[in-house]
Amino acid sequence: MASIGQIVEQTPGSEVLSRARQRAALVPDCMVEAKRIANTVIAGWHGRRKRGIGENFWQFRPFADGESYTRIDWRRSARDDHMYIRDREWEAAHTVWLWADMSPSMMYKSTLATVSKESRALVLMLALAEILARSGERIGCPGIMEPISARNAAERLAAAIMHAPATSGLPDTRMIRGASDIVLIGDFLDEAGKVMERITPLARRGLRGHVVEIADPAEESFPFSGRTEFQDPETGEKLTSGRAETLRSDYRQAYIARRESIADQLRRMGWSFTHHLTDSLASEALVAVHMHLSGMPATRGRSSAP
Repeated sequence: MASIGQIVEQTPGSEVLSRARQRAALVPDCMVEAKRIANTVIAGWHGRRKRGIGENFWQFRPFADGESYTRIDWRRSARDDHMYIRDREWEAAHTVWLWADMSPSMMYKSTLATVSKESRALVLMLALAEILARSGERIGCPGIMEPISARNAAERLAAAIMHAPATSGLPDTRMIRGASDIVLIGDFLDEAGKVMERITPLARRGLRGHVVEIADPAEESFPFSGRTEFQDPETGEKLTSGRAETLRSDYRQAYIARRESIADQLRRMGWSFTHHLTDSLASEALVAVHMHLSGMPATRGRSSAP
């Protein structure tokens, strides 16, 4: 049968150098897409802004019983029959660490998707950086970029990624100090126990975490049939099946059980979990993660259900 999936953008030469060149070529286009998605999602939003101590005006809201009358904005209240409070914006910057998996398995793209998992992960990370930077948050990337608070944080993160060495597995987080949020974006295809062995120590250190699982639709639906050769992009090991369709039921059961186990364990320790398919809109996952970061319950749907 015709090939359903492939490892994209293969280049000759040293493996590490090749991966670095592939990523450098991919990042500029991902930055453009990230800005487009961020502009779409952020339209009409206040981002992560909230009421608190500050100098900037945020919103008017109706006066509630028990509040001090000294906080009433009499000019706004004079416009109608209600009394209003002038809220100011909370201005304390928060640190958010962003990380996207760059391992070989993320380069997979089937004919059912328009982009590779790596491309989607980079777009989500950069779009999230763009939105958070506009909200005044400090943005960092473990092992790649120290936290910064700047309007061009997304561009600076993109530049840092282009020159970062190729790595596999979760990042070194020893440089993270104090209470922070960390967003981990990848396919997390290892066994649930191995994934949690790497993530649990982060939660024990007090980090508030958000995991985004990126999956190709072929990995979830297993559309293979007939004689099919499967290859592990990490190890190169191959498996040939004479009738691949006979594996579909057991594969899907194991695949979904692994995801549900990871999602359940993450939520029990206070972390959020978002599942996203590369044939879905990137904005769906972006909205879900942003809502988790804002402390709001995300709408359960294709991109957020386990």
